[in-house]
Amino acid sequence: MLKSTLNAFTDTNGVARATAITGTVELANLIPPTVTYESRGNLLIIGTAEQLLQLADQFSTLNSVTLLATDSNTSHTKTAHTLYYSQAITVKGYLGAFDVYCRIGHETTAVDTNLAKIAIGRECFDIVVDMTATGVMNVEIPAAGYYAVGQRSEAQVSAKLAALVDELPAMIGTFDKPKYFRLNPDLCAHSSRSIKGCDRCIDACPAGALSSDGVAIAIDPYLCQGVGTCATACPTEAISYALPDPQITQNFVHSVLASYKQEGGQTPTLLLYGERDTDAVAHALTELPSCVITLALEELATVGIDTWFSALAYGAHQVLLATNTKYIPATIDTVLTNELTIAQNFLTELGYDADRICLFDFSDSAHFKGYESTLITPIEAALTGTKREKLFTVLETLNQSSPAQPTHSAVTSNAPYGSVTCETDDCTLCMSCVSVCPTRALHAIGDRPGLLFVEQDCIQCGMCEKACPEKVITLEAGFNWDWQARKADKLIHEEPAACCISCGKPFAPASMVKMLTEKLQSHSHFQGEAIRRLSMCEDCRVRDIFEKMEQDPQSQVRV
Repeated sequence: MLKSTLNAFTDTNGVARATAITGTVELANLIPPTVTYESRGNLLIIGTAEQLLQLADQFSTLNSVTLLATDSNTSHTKTAHTLYYSQAITVKGYLGAFDVYCRIGHETTAVDTNLAKIAIGRECFDIVVDMTATGVMNVEIPAAGYYAVGQRSEAQVSAKLAALVDELPAMIGTFDKPKYFRLNPDLCAHSSRSIKGCDRCIDACPAGALSSDGVAIAIDPYLCQGVGTCATACPTEAISYALPDPQITQNFVHSVLASYKQEGGQTPTLLLYGERDTDAVAHALTELPSCVITLALEELATVGIDTWFSALAYGAHQVLLATNTKYIPATIDTVLTNELTIAQNFLTELGYDADRICLFDFSDSAHFKGYESTLITPIEAALTGTKREKLFTVLETLNQSSPAQPTHSAVTSNAPYGSVTCETDDCTLCMSCVSVCPTRALHAIGDRPGLLFVEQDCIQCGMCEKACPEKVITLEAGFNWDWQARKADKLIHEEPAACCISCGKPFAPASMVKMLTEKLQSHSHFQGEAIRRLSMCEDCRVRDIFEKMEQDPQSQVRV
């Protein structure tokens, strides 16, 4: 339907658009990684006794049907079906592996019972139909195999149940699903040395697929629904979308816009949308100008600010993020809103219209009018590098022709851009901040005591601030438009080195030796000559300890 709609336009822009879209290599991975579900067709239905008794026989073709009632009148109901009762129900899992725990009947014990073991002699259920009004699984996008039917209008409930009667018998067998993400723990800014940092990906997941054990991020590929908000929210690309790879998406955007221009197309607007909205896009194209070029994504939120700005750099006059805005799940809406706020703030700071990048509702198609002019001369080659590097390259290019020429811009407090300040009078250069910095934005000078900072690499994770024992580091969100200063090593603090009192070699910051001496001089292990060792390098300190042991073996207990 979409292809026929595109081919229906015979004007110059319409022909150029159809040629560009159909002639550009399709977005895809050759062999996407997958995860496998196995379902035997053991169904659990949760709801009131009346609902359950009406539904039980409709799913008789499945392997088993277990009924779990949430009202207490089940004991007075005569039925051929076994009804279990509980109001304390926990459901976790996915297709083929739903763990259901509840307190059966009116037991007073606090121990939860595995219902599948009691009802069907197995560890778990394969499919769950939830008729409760609030839903037992509290996630915006439920796992495969879980159907929250009760959270709908009466007419919608009837229609959904009728569809499930036909669909669920097909949910028996082995099913493969793409593994939508890649995770690189080495790039993750979530935690270091027991210091908690970035939680953006966990907050951005509407499916409950991400969790933390306090040390590292884990992603359950069976719960992941491929929304992509985690990858969009991740500032370091520790999580990246894999269907397709982000670089493939940007290369596609570049190729489509270049082809459109080559075919004579003018004033291109790029409209990004999720594949589930294909029918809505096909209808919208009948009303939108023929210069609007559509690009289907697995999900709208799988790309973020770097791709949007790259599209402007490749020649798009405007980037539309198209959806039915009234029906965006809250978490996805939050992620898109955060990204858009940052993007539109950059545009306005540069002196451009904020809606050069904006959300677009399909209902506004008939009234849409695009921009006649582009922001910059299009970049000829597709950008490469990390998503931050690509974004900064575009922003630098935009700033060169900016009517505003900003030097520094405020950003929202949750934006991953900014700097750090240090109260140098109290800094001991202990390098705790350096040891936890996930991007090496903070790093040591190396040949002498000193702390350097690269603003472009700082993602404002906050670990340096939390790790500092002297509490002298403070985060400052913001964006520095001076690209040379932003990329350069900035000296945060430097001081003379303390020289070893034995060999004369510089070995530590003088303030650190002074601080340790003052704090430990009253400690029992540092009485007498032992306190001198704090002013020695490692080699001389060890040598002095063993010489003392040799002269006085009893001193070992005081070391």
